[in-house]
Formats: sequence, C-alpha cells, structure tokens
Amino acid sequence: MSTTTLSPRAFVTLLLLACMFGANHVAARVAIDHGVDVATAVAVRSLGTAAVVTLLVWMNRLPLALNARQRRAMPVIGLLVAVQSLCLYSAVARIPVGLALLAFNTYPLWTALAAWSIYGHAPERRVLIAMPVILAGLALALDVSGAASGLSAQAQWGRIGVGVGFAVAAAATFGLVLAMTQHSVADVDGRYRTAITMTIVGLLGLAGAFTQGGLHWPNAAPGWWGLAALSLLYGTAFTILFTLLPKLGVVGSSPILNVEPVAALGMAWLLLGQVIAPVQVLGALIVVGAVMVLGLRRRR
Repeated sequence: MSTTTLSPRAFVTLLLLACMFGANHVAARVAIDHGVDVATAVAVRSLGTAAVVTLLVWMNRLPLALNARQRRAMPVIGLLVAVQSLCLYSAVARIPVGLALLAFNTYPLWTALAAWSIYGHAPERRVLIAMPVILAGLALALDVSGAASGLSAQAQWGRIGVGVGFAVAAAATFGLVLAMTQHSVADVDGRYRTAITMTIVGLLGLAGAFTQGGLHWPNAAPGWWGLAALSLLYGTAFTILFTLLPKLGVVGSSPILNVEPVAALGMAWLLLGQVIAPVQVLGALIVVGAVMVLGLRRRR
C-alpha cells in the first residue's frame, strides 16, 4: 500500500484528539484526588461512551451480526480492556500523569510480543531496533536511578514502583487487545466494536465498584468537575475517532496520537503542579519519538 498523506484538517484533528485523551487522564487524577475510586471512574466513563457510540451504531444502521470467532473474541477483548482501564487509572492515581502514559506508551512492544507468542508473527526488524531505544528513554523519563530527584534507586522505586507496575500491566494488556483485534475482529466496524467493548468495560467497572461498597462519588466540587470532564473528553474523543476521522482520510490509528503523553505532561504541570526534571523530559521525547516512528512504519 502507498503512504497515506494527512490533510491539514486531519492533522489538526489528530493533535486535538491527543490533547483530549491526555486531558482525560489529568481530569481522572483530579476526580480520584477528590474521592472518586478507579472503578467508579472507569464505569462512568465507559458507560457514557458506550451510550454515545451505541447511538451512532443505531443511527448508521450498522450490521450487528457477528460470526462465531468474533462472538468468542469480543467478550475477551472487553474483559482485557476493563483490566487495562483499571490498571492505567490506578497508575495515574499514583504517579505523575505524563509518566504513567509514557510507561503505557510501550504498548507497541507488547503488541509485537503478543503477535509473536500467540499468532507466530515474528517482530519486524524496526520493532527490535526500537525496543532498546524506547526502554532507554523510559528509564530516563521515570528516573529509575533516582539521580534527577536526588533519591537512591531504591527510594525512587519505592515511590513510583507500584504506579509504574500498573502502567506496564496496562500496556501489556492493551498490546494483547490490539493483537487480538487485528487477528480476530478486524472486520467488525470500529464503532460497533467500541460500543460492545465499552459496554462490557462499563458493566465490569460497575460490578467492581459494588464489590467495594458501591460507587464512590466526589467529595468536593473539583472532583465532580474532574469526573464530568473525563467522561466528556473520553467519550467525545472516541466519537470523533470513529466517525469524523475516516471521512478525513485517516485509516486506523495515527502516530500523531502518540503525542498524548507529552500533552499530558504539559497539562499536568499547568493544572496539577506536577513537575519533572529536564532529563525526564528528554526521556519522554525519546519514547514518543520512537513510538511515532513505529506508527509511521505501519502506515505504509
């Protein structure tokens, strides 16, 4: 296939989407800091998105039939996305938002690993070259040695270890989701896939919340604003992703969306006062740059 050239409108739209996805996680941190638990945030966000996308499916009269393979795969994908969502919001609750998203941004490596281990597709040479680059950049961004923060490596990992673990678990789970989607349900319309997936995720999040005593609503006004913002931003971004972008000539995901962690770093600095050292910013740019190169490779 030939390389697809983005129109200026599509380019600006993709940048806006990256900022919206990043802002969703900043809003989630605000909500969580004011009484909302992770399960409640996932349930509210996902069920709201499911309602909007289901309406789009109905309005466009999309075919709803699934073959046997797709019927088996979709519940598994929904379960995995629920795990990914819970892990990523748990990471955002524990470490700076941008750093959580950077660790999550290693998902292309996990996608390649899942495709190789499950479906026998050996990673491309570019992926193998990018792996150490991404991991080196991530090590700088997370300040694994503690040098930038003036802490020992042990103290630094005591501070960020759990959050990083959740973010990496989210990346690994999402990588598996992408591999399964490509090999099992790629023929299902993206809007219909999203409606099914978000419904499953929302119901699982709701079930998880009730196992912990019910939904945990905000205890202050900023929490309500955060919960409303994360639901609106996430739902709007997904709606645009699966309705407007195809009309603009964007097929599949774009590497431009991978600027999300950088956008989140800036917003978290402005809104939450989360500051990282210059060397960590350098590491963030290395990770994002390497992932964007891999994304550009997939567009050929």
